[in-house]
Amino acid sequence: MKKLATVFVMAAAFNVPAFAATKTVTLSVSNMTCAACPITVKKALTKVEGVQSAEVSYEKKEAVVTYDDARTNVEALTKATEGAGYPSELKK
Repeated sequence: MKKLATVFVMAAAFNVPAFAATKTVTLSVSNMTCAACPITVKKALTKVEGVQSAEVSYEKKEAVVTYDDARTNVEALTKATEGAGYPSELKK
């Protein structure tokens, strides 16, 4: 029975990424044209698996996104905004 429990514990350990981290990035979303645009951008970003939060500013033309880097990446975030009609890029 102990061997079986050890096998389950080891299997679970392999399913958890060793280097997962929460990251925050700022995306430049330059083509927002009204105060309602951030609602659409935020909806698109929060639908991406692994996104924990998204704050979108029309005034700054940017989105600040916090996500689990083991579950998503910047490319997925920019694809999500582009799919919603608002191309974005990592702000430098």
